[in-house]
Amino acid sequence: MPVTLVEKYNPKWPAWFEEIKTYLGEKVAKASLRIEHIGSTSISGMTAKPIIDIIIVIKAGAFPQMKDILEGLGYYHRGDVGQPGREVFRLTDESILPIHHLYVCAEGQIDLVQETAFRDYMRKHKNERERLSQHKLELCEKFNNDRQLYMDGKDAMVKEITKKALEYFKD
Repeated sequence: MPVTLVEKYNPKWPAWFEEIKTYLGEKVAKASLRIEHIGSTSISGMTAKPIIDIIIVIKAGAFPQMKDILEGLGYYHRGDVGQPGREVFRLTDESILPIHHLYVCAEGQIDLVQETAFRDYMRKHKNERERLSQHKLELCEKFNNDRQLYMDGKDAMVKEITKKALEYFKD
């Protein structure tokens, strides 16, 4: 059975991130501290769902302004979808850009700390990239590309690696 939920690393993913970042433009750049490419598509060599994950990092209290800017760009706010401190936005017309998940969170939020530690750790540890990539492919095959079962199946390994990453970057 062919794997379709995830795919081997695509060298176009960083360019997709840059395309989305360009679309977000100067207003988002000026109203934020930075824009981070996170998730597996941000890690060279990593198997991933071909969806770009982005976190716009803001100062505490700057969310209303960012929400207005993003709504002006055609995004709508979905709330925190069960993860307090990380606000989710979706593009109304998803056909205009590569598929992406857009999050807004304040500097220092735990999701931001975990996501960037995981990304940076995986960029430095090829053996972990290969181990998680293989696990993802096996899960897709085992669960016939069922997205929820795949997500549930990789959760323990991602948490294990995130814990290592946080320890690695401690200090």
